[in-house]
Amino acid sequence: MQIRYFDNSATTPIKEEVLNAMFPYLSKEYGNPSSIYSIARTAKRAIEEARKQVAELIGAKPYEIYFTSCGSESDNTALKGIAYANKHKGKHIITSKIEHTAILNTCENLSEKGFDITYVNIDKNGIIDIEELKNSIREDTILISIMLANNEIGTIQPIEKISRIAKANNIIFHTDAVQAAGNIPISVEKMGIDLLSLSGHKIYAPKGVGALYVKKGIDFEKFMNGGHQERDKRAGTENVASIVALGKACDIAKKNLPVYMKKLTSLRDYYIEKVQQKIPNIRINGTMENRLPGNANISFEGIDASELLLKLDEKGICASGGSACSSGSDSPSHVLTALGLESKYANSAIRISFGDFNTKEDVDYLVDCLEQIIEP
Repeated sequence: MQIRYFDNSATTPIKEEVLNAMFPYLSKEYGNPSSIYSIARTAKRAIEEARKQVAELIGAKPYEIYFTSCGSESDNTALKGIAYANKHKGKHIITSKIEHTAILNTCENLSEKGFDITYVNIDKNGIIDIEELKNSIREDTILISIMLANNEIGTIQPIEKISRIAKANNIIFHTDAVQAAGNIPISVEKMGIDLLSLSGHKIYAPKGVGALYVKKGIDFEKFMNGGHQERDKRAGTENVASIVALGKACDIAKKNLPVYMKKLTSLRDYYIEKVQQKIPNIRINGTMENRLPGNANISFEGIDASELLLKLDEKGICASGGSACSSGSDSPSHVLTALGLESKYANSAIRISFGDFNTKEDVDYLVDCLEQIIEP
């Protein structure tokens, strides 16, 4: 049976060019970047080239990029690093109710350590309540963390507006861009971002590698001790092959972004149009105006999402009900709950997320299967 994959928000397959870039550093180029001989220097140069490629994707400087193991580590480093480095100024942090669990659970951990967290609401389209954000700011607010694009409903937040509010109040601003990087244009300078998290496996690089952008001049406390790698901010021998892969993936994403966005937008809109034509009682979750190109989150009234996903899997279709990091939970999605959806919609929503390897023929097959399952 042919597998048709529609869960690119959970992870993407590794592109051939990315895999080929990795191979030398899994075999003959095995030097430890911290050593001084030639094969070590080759590995070190490869890391620095990758650092430059990651920086170029988001409009940063290479020395502002720190390599991590994943987006969750980047989020943890950003929030805990800023919180602990600035606790003498205050212990109040603002985030939103629809953040990824890497943010929400880190905030919960910080709350247990004495920090005060405010969770801002969203409107019916999934957009942050700007007025509530403004009113939540206090004299002891040290950090605002709002994701650039939501992993479940694809909503793109007004980051420039949020960053201006942070700057006006001398507050550091972090954004989780794990879903956005490589999918939409990002300029950390133009958007006023102080820290940004991204992950390799969302942009056709391997799992187990990520990056954190930290604007020059912003200090953060490290929580990985050992050697002096990553400018003494993240100890541990570097995962050279995966870092090289991340750099290559970022380079490809930067060069192909306009074409990639156009392709994914076309597939997404084609899918939504066909579903609207063929299946009654659906609901599109999140705004269509400010949305990731490849994201379509739709509720199919009358069928439980878990049942629908299992039946799709039987037909060779991979999709999800939301974040892969929250799979296995019996509770409705915290994102859809924050949208204010009735349970019949919250429990029947599936996320289709398109990628570079999807085609219109795949979409036709998907919609045909949905029609067969939902209207027997």
